[in-house]
Amino acid sequence: MLAPRVKICGITKLADAERSVELGAWAIGLIFHARSPRRCRHDDALLIASSLRRRVEVCGVFVNATIERVVKVAEDVGLSLVQLHGDEGPAYCREVARRTGCRVIKAARVRSAADLRAMRPYRVDYHLLDSGARGMRGGSGVTWDWGLVRDRRDNVPLIVSGGLTPGNVGDAIAAAAPFAVDVASGTEGSLGRKDPAKLEAFFAAVAESAAEPVS
Repeated sequence: MLAPRVKICGITKLADAERSVELGAWAIGLIFHARSPRRCRHDDALLIASSLRRRVEVCGVFVNATIERVVKVAEDVGLSLVQLHGDEGPAYCREVARRTGCRVIKAARVRSAADLRAMRPYRVDYHLLDSGARGMRGGSGVTWDWGLVRDRRDNVPLIVSGGLTPGNVGDAIAAAAPFAVDVASGTEGSLGRKDPAKLEAFFAAVAESAAEPVS
């Protein structure tokens, strides 16, 4: 079994991005939602992307932004992935892909199997399933019932997010068998800043998930 890829989200500083890449991150998430406490400042985003874009996927995270804003940020920063974490519809997602040239991640908050079924019209590059914590758009530190994925009928690659930590990511991988896992709060030392030890422990736990069981 291959270990899933790792997306480290809520990056706000170059040093945290560099450490994530050194540990093997597939993608780093830069949040451009004004109300997020993990919002990445424009100048920091430019620095991070220009320093690392050839070594990692640079993902911009947006919540109910105008298409014009998403296109401008994608062009200015040089994004390779766009994550849509709001109430964006399938047509919006297609237009973002067309106008930015980026691959698109559509996120959904999961409370029941119905939320998984609601993702079927979204023919994007990746589906990201997050916890359904009320009033929050990611970064809640709350998990969800990963077992719901057993009833998922979709071939869009799956990214699992929501309350992941070094201590539980192995269980999430075993339950959902995702393409990738996504973590923000579970690797932080303080809001918006990563803890190097937690980052290392998270990557180690993901790698361990691929180890063959001892008979």
